Amino acid sequence: MRCLVLLSVLLATPALAAIEDLQWLSGCWRYDNEANGSGEYWMPPAGGMMLAVSRTVRAPRATTFEFMRIAETSSKSLALFASPSGKPATQFDLKRVSAREVVFENFAHDFPQRVIYRLTGENALLGRIEGINNGKTVGVDFPMHKTQCEFLR
Repeated sequence: MRCLVLLSVLLATPALAAIEDLQWLSGCWRYDNEANGSGEYWMPPAGGMMLAVSRTVRAPRATTFEFMRIAETSSKSLALFASPSGKPATQFDLKRVSAREVVFENFAHDFPQRVIYRLTGENALLGRIEGINNGKTVGVDFPMHKTQCEFLR
């Protein structure tokens, strides 16, 4: 019984991590299957946060963009704050983090409810969003490769 109580406390406790644990996410990442100029730029950790921008280009225009921030919360954990296409930021709380993966969740959000970044190779990153959309479980992958930041031009 005592183990069950401890397990339930651990599952309810937010994951703890330092922003420096996400250093591996910093840099310029080009979306594999999109036009030039499509991708994400994550600034290195500084001042207790990481900032990022993303954009998807489908010639001749950008079709989507997003501002993102990973920062420490009042509970001393980390959260991802995502503002797609100029909308107000939505907070996704840290679920787990390792040297190659970070998972954020917000089950009160419409879609997505989960945001995942996972290193899949030396210079390969998979961004993934998951959740329930129109009653169906949906996952969308964003494979990326590290590149020179010049792709932003």
